[in-house]
Amino acid sequence: MSQITIRSDRTSDYKFTYKGEEVVLGAGKILSIADGLDSVVLPTCAMKIIKNLIMIKDDVK
Repeated sequence: MSQITIRSDRTSDYKFTYKGEEVVLGAGKILSIADGLDSVVLPTCAMKIIKNLIMIKDDVK
């Protein structure tokens, strides 16, 4: 994938790593990454993936 979009459906912020730096995706926010998933590390959580959209969900308890 050359470009991805990450959307947070969470009620709290979600932290992930991009090119070795910690990035905070605020609750309810959307972020596009032009160079795809090559430099992205997403911590394990509930998520849904549709083509190039990753929807980060609240943790399932």
